[in-house]
Amino acid sequence: MHWDRLFEDLEGQLASEWEAERAVLDAESERLRIARLELRSRLRVLCGAEADATIELRNGRRLPVTLRTLGADWVAASSRSSGDGHPEQSSVLFPLHAIVGIATDHGLLLASLEAAESTDRTLRERMTLGFVLRDLARRRIPVHLSTPLADVHGTIDRAAFDHLDIAVHDPDEPRRAGAVRGFRMIPFASLVAVQASSDQMP
Repeated sequence: MHWDRLFEDLEGQLASEWEAERAVLDAESERLRIARLELRSRLRVLCGAEADATIELRNGRRLPVTLRTLGADWVAASSRSSGDGHPEQSSVLFPLHAIVGIATDHGLLLASLEAAESTDRTLRERMTLGFVLRDLARRRIPVHLSTPLADVHGTIDRAAFDHLDIAVHDPDEPRRAGAVRGFRMIPFASLVAVQASSDQMP
């Protein structure tokens, strides 16, 4: 009986030590998994949940949006009323390089940590900013472009490899020769947001 109690005690100690070791290994494994987690993976989860968020941009603007779609180097959203004079309902495309912060529900923030690494990206996730801007130019959809220094309204005439040309005109005017007030060339790296009215989108 004495030996049985000793062995039971040793078994308890070993089980306790193994459990503690397993907990340490699990915690370290989770830290390593999160260390490899990319922003795109978390944005994929938030877009899939159509999360309401506030996007903080490098020009200092904060826009309340509903996240919709993730691209290769951008995220698209539907704007919510922001009280800053912009249309209440519009589609907004944010280059990832222009985002300095994303505020959203804490539960969604935690849920996005569970993002699985995806090597199989959808066709939409492979679309680059330039690809989307070239399509807006082809469709002649008026846009509102935000940069760190100024906002410009007009129609994109063409989108090249790393920049675009825009014909500047008033928001309520179509792109006609008489309505155009000038032309600007804007590098993609300077874009903070690309906004188009929802009723203009296909």
